[in-house]
Amino acid sequence: MNVTYLTQEGHDRLKAELEELKTTGRQDAARAIAEARDKGDLSENAEYDAAKNAQGMLELKINELEKVMANARILSTEDMDTSEVRLLTSVTILNKKTKKEDTYTLVSESESSLKDKKISASSPIGKGLLGKKVGEIAAINTPAGQVEFKILKIFI
Repeated sequence: MNVTYLTQEGHDRLKAELEELKTTGRQDAARAIAEARDKGDLSENAEYDAAKNAQGMLELKINELEKVMANARILSTEDMDTSEVRLLTSVTILNKKTKKEDTYTLVSESESSLKDKKISASSPIGKGLLGKKVGEIAAINTPAGQVEFKILKIFI
């Protein structure tokens, strides 16, 4: 079983997305297939093939989201320990080479958003930061080579 840890916000967002796909998404896919079918010979109807492929992709996405939701565990920040970097903690790091500070929140893969400064705990940087304490150095292998980050602050 592959457990996915989510915030309440992330859980609610995924649940809404799943409902949208199951209702509106399926209706739109059925409508597209029906419209393509009405255009004649199905053996040479590229529009029909595309609509059937889109329906297959939709069902695949629904299936994946259902698996995530079935194995989801909602985490609360109320009783979190900030002695080390964990899922849902925010961490301020210093890139030792560039001397640039950044603050990120470690979240599950489905909630990651670089523009919101939320990085996946399963990403190379996320994995490298997990378990580190303030003052420790995280040496992380990236496509650009090894980068060292100093943990400056851990908070919720």
